[in-house]
Amino acid sequence: MIPLFVDCSGKCIVIFGGGEVASRKAAYFSGEAEVLVISRSFSHKMSLLPVERRMLDAGRSSDDMLIGLIDRAFLVIGALSDPRQNNRINDLCKAQGILFNNADGETGDVILPAMSGGKNYTLAISTRGESPAVSRFIREHLETHFPALDEMIALQRDIRAWLKQTEPSQSRRNAILWEVLNNREIWKNLKNDPAGIRQQIQERYLHE
Repeated sequence: MIPLFVDCSGKCIVIFGGGEVASRKAAYFSGEAEVLVISRSFSHKMSLLPVERRMLDAGRSSDDMLIGLIDRAFLVIGALSDPRQNNRINDLCKAQGILFNNADGETGDVILPAMSGGKNYTLAISTRGESPAVSRFIREHLETHFPALDEMIALQRDIRAWLKQTEPSQSRRNAILWEVLNNREIWKNLKNDPAGIRQQIQERYLHE
């Protein structure tokens, strides 16, 4: 498997299951895609999400009926409590050439990573399904130890723009960017005083 970032706008995501796991999967895609959730019941959390819900017992439904529900799907997710039913849906998706993510059962084509993001970045972390706890640990570690990551990315963008106008040497521009990245004081103060940090950097590097 290889990591990809995919634009899901306008695409249909079909989720089988209405419990807590299915709710997390639905929340992952809601607002980014058209989400259809199919289950015989829905958790309270699922009922609050902006997704389409359809009551159906997949275990009592024929293959033809399930194929009719997934025929326009970009991705199908099996989040039923019965792994055998998830595997059954996986087989139907393979036959139809539809991507599949399995929450419990045989591994499908897609693994949904733990995610951390801000205005300027998205980080996706996966252990290939072997340890979701480790993925969560890494995500929380990054968020705890780099709370100004969003601001640093914006700062680096601005510094690059400034340096392209004032510093002709590519190697010197790269050295300045790395020096800023490795400056602990900048990281420490950037969250609370981004304007002040920008002023300091301009005075230090752009007016030598």
